[in-house]
Amino acid sequence: MIGKNIAELRKKRGYTLSELAEQANISKSYLSNIERNLNQNPSLQVMEKIAHVLNVDFVSLLKKENTMAAPYYLETEWIEFVQELKRSGLEKEQIPQYKPLIEFIRWQNEHQK
Repeated sequence: MIGKNIAELRKKRGYTLSELAEQANISKSYLSNIERNLNQNPSLQVMEKIAHVLNVDFVSLLKKENTMAAPYYLETEWIEFVQELKRSGLEKEQIPQYKPLIEFIRWQNEHQK
């Protein structure tokens, strides 16, 4: 399952096996073994490296069905943004207060084109 998800994401991102292995700083044979499910229990450090290069959250690599359109898929930047909001003290119950600002930004983006 993990190997299949990694292979699908790698191909969707346009990486070859060699490119992903190099950028994640792991051996090509090790990555190949993961993708072919010969190694079904890679270390957390390796998984984090792969997730970082593929620009997905760690959990995306573990999903049974990995569809890029699924609501579970979040780009790393969005995850970091939400984490920063939490660190700054924003509670999720406060999010509706920001809806007018979000709507304004959406309107502004639509009218700048």
